[in-house]
Amino acid sequence: MNSAIISIGSNIDPEQNIAKMLALMEKDCRVLMVSELVRTKPIGIEDQPDFVNGAALVETELTQVDFKQYLKSVEDALGRDRSLPKFGPRTMDLDIVVWNGEIVDEDYYTRDFLRDAAESLGFKKE
Repeated sequence: MNSAIISIGSNIDPEQNIAKMLALMEKDCRVLMVSELVRTKPIGIEDQPDFVNGAALVETELTQVDFKQYLKSVEDALGRDRSLPKFGPRTMDLDIVVWNGEIVDEDYYTRDFLRDAAESLGFKKE
């Protein structure tokens, strides 16, 4: 069993889309904990609604590569429009931040909310 902390972000109907995402994920993996959700200002393209961000601690039998593809399928199921600009509005943005205790996303170091969320889920950088 693999352990992952995934980042969660949405600024299109975020409360509704985050609830739907968690319900979808609970069918395919174990969602152990979800951090507090916080509002953050958009990065890059500022003329859009604030994001709701947080993180979830999950367990999966998938490999890291397969789990990353799985997260993309969850984003797609929630209507993510990949034709929009990279930092544009989105229904859901999911990324693996920590995989089996190892930081695998550099955003951990640059986004305070992400580091705080990961720590609230029990992750401690050694």
